[in-house]
Amino acid sequence: MSAPLPPPGRRAVLLAGLGCALTACSTARPSGSATPSAPTTAATPSTASAAATAFPSPAAWQPGPGELRPDVKLRAVQVVEAVGGWPPGGQGVAAARQRVAALGADPALADQAGALLADAPQAALEVVYAQYGGLLADSASVLVVCRQWLAGPDGAPVSGGSTVDVRLSSAEPHWNVTALHPSDPGRAADALADPAVRVLAQPRIVLPPAAVADVRSGQVHDAALAAMLTLAGSYGFEVSVLRSGHPLLVFGTDRPSDHPRGLAFDTWRIEGHPVVDPATPAGLVESFMRAAAAAGSYNVGGPRLLSGGRTANQFFSDDTHHDHVHAGFRE
Repeated sequence: MSAPLPPPGRRAVLLAGLGCALTACSTARPSGSATPSAPTTAATPSTASAAATAFPSPAAWQPGPGELRPDVKLRAVQVVEAVGGWPPGGQGVAAARQRVAALGADPALADQAGALLADAPQAALEVVYAQYGGLLADSASVLVVCRQWLAGPDGAPVSGGSTVDVRLSSAEPHWNVTALHPSDPGRAADALADPAVRVLAQPRIVLPPAAVADVRSGQVHDAALAAMLTLAGSYGFEVSVLRSGHPLLVFGTDRPSDHPRGLAFDTWRIEGHPVVDPATPAGLVESFMRAAAAAGSYNVGGPRLLSGGRTANQFFSDDTHHDHVHAGFRE
């Protein structure tokens, strides 16, 4: 059995001195993540006031080793970061259009930002990971997994987040972002079945904000949840996408994806090792893929094509799945 997954990233106590602490969990990335440090001395009235207005300032996301077409991912991320984070007074669609236009992208993309443009006087956005939802020669889907902090009525940051399906088309000097599709998990269910409750309580399964909301909505199938719990018995792993924020169709085809129906989950990091990183032990990713199949997945994709399986196509590999492990299930 593998060692427990260490807590991802750095944690920062942002509201010390007022009796209300907000801890922001940041997934470690190649570029690191800058968040305010916790005070090391007792807060005086003046430092308490400063702490009350302290706001996260995460570093911009950068592609790490092993990425296919890192320029495509970076372009998608830059647009989402421009839309979803703003300084004091920078709220609103008009200001977001200006930030997007400054990147040389279509300012009308800001009109598609959905909940990322909540009415708050200040916002900070951190990209957990940018995963391919599809990668073809002239088009792509990049799933930008985000945490976001919005300034509340007292100026203190309130945490949340989204996953944005960013569509791009090839162009020079860089690919063009053509559309944004933010996640929409729906309202939380009045009551959850036992597998959902256990997944939310399992520290070895790390879920980003949109995936947490997916589970809380009650729309993730028990087969997927049960497999996640089984895998957590041997691995600590970090999910990128569950249901919302994923393309409705398998990219480049007319086949419905298992994700929007709550019948799939994608994993981008296993035991602290990114799937895409060439330094990640190949045996770790392969063993996780085989364990997912043993846990009931009929369709396991990843960076390597594995032999065996209960059916001829139980395992698959392509450029889209170079950066994550996909596990799909039947109802």
